[in-house]
Amino acid sequence: LTGVLDDCLCDIESIDDFNTFKIFPKIQKLQERDYFRYYKVNLKRPCPFWADDGHCSIKDCHVEPCPESKIPVGIKAGSSNKYSKAANNSKEFEDCEQANKLGAVNSTLSNQSKEAFIDWARYDDSQDHFCELDDERSPDAQYVDLLLNPERYTGYKGPSAWRVWNSIYEENCFKPRSVYRPLNPLAPSRGGDDGESFYTWLEGLCLEKRVFYKLISGLHASINLHLCANYLLEETWGKPRWGPNVKEFTRRFDPAETKGEGPRRLKNLYFLYLIELRALSKVAPYFERAVVDLYTGNGHEDAESKALLLDIFRDTKSFHMHFDEKSMFAGEKKGAKSLKEEFRLHFKNISRIMDCVGCDKCRLWGKLQTQGLGTALKILFSEKEIQSLPENSPSKGFQLTRQEIVALVNAFGRLSTSIKELQNFKVLLQQTR
Repeated sequence: LTGVLDDCLCDIESIDDFNTFKIFPKIQKLQERDYFRYYKVNLKRPCPFWADDGHCSIKDCHVEPCPESKIPVGIKAGSSNKYSKAANNSKEFEDCEQANKLGAVNSTLSNQSKEAFIDWARYDDSQDHFCELDDERSPDAQYVDLLLNPERYTGYKGPSAWRVWNSIYEENCFKPRSVYRPLNPLAPSRGGDDGESFYTWLEGLCLEKRVFYKLISGLHASINLHLCANYLLEETWGKPRWGPNVKEFTRRFDPAETKGEGPRRLKNLYFLYLIELRALSKVAPYFERAVVDLYTGNGHEDAESKALLLDIFRDTKSFHMHFDEKSMFAGEKKGAKSLKEEFRLHFKNISRIMDCVGCDKCRLWGKLQTQGLGTALKILFSEKEIQSLPENSPSKGFQLTRQEIVALVNAFGRLSTSIKELQNFKVLLQQTR
């Protein structure tokens, strides 16, 4: 893969260099810190669209929830039921007050707390989310240590996995059913159509709908890359050996094996990377305020985590070839607003489809990466609100929950890893030739 990406003025080589030398080492380090490694998720939510029939072929599908004793006290207190009035009287809230913290925000004056509750409730009720969010108060919502449950090949495939991706592409990518989309290039095409009519049709779409498709395709490519790079190569005496599987990578991405589809998917991965990179640079002012603290209860660790995050923001701002989101939804006001709402609802629906994934580990990482992308979109469409944030009080008009922050950083970390793994596969392929 070389050259300039469609719909933006950025070349692949620049992204490779920037990711390898600046972003990847730092984002890896950040993901290992306590604030970012614990993610609260409900893996028992029923599929809202069909009876779940998926199952995994290997035991590595299982997700091990975190025992309460392992969760840092600040994270447990900070993610208590902070949106309800009852939280004012709960023990967790007292813990928060005692530590002078409130979720991801350090409320330095206790009389600001009530104001923050009202503001958060009002903000949370506003319809600006791009994702269907898990209810953290549900007894089924559990903390998961992401470092102990890495994303990798699970053997989850067949009709259940196919149905999930097919539903995402066919029903949510602004596509008429008459246009054949080559979801699986190895599947028989309809009539004489090899999928090229889909790309002809895609080129005729407005930028926003093209972008939507590329984001989903890029996410799909990234997930497939993780599975190829962290594949179960063998299991002897109960000891699994994981590593890159070149044959699987070739099957999914080689131009000859995928009828030219593979390189297109990988280009969409780079496009998605640029979108999330842009969101990180845009949200920097939110975190640069002294009032925002990545609170776990360990002051030294929290200060180091924030310093590392701000360092990554400086790097994202230094990249000169960002995607320009101002070109989106820029037409006639009423039409632009309606299109943006349609865009948001389509994406929200995709986040609900993640509850239909039949493998727990795939569901965990699918939900996290979808929520990360949804948070990135929320940021890109809230630029004015972010720029007008007050310096020394809880945010009004724009607020990120700890869940959104954790999802945003880990989702971008996954994309950064994908691009790094792609470099590794290039080397492995050269060695096998």
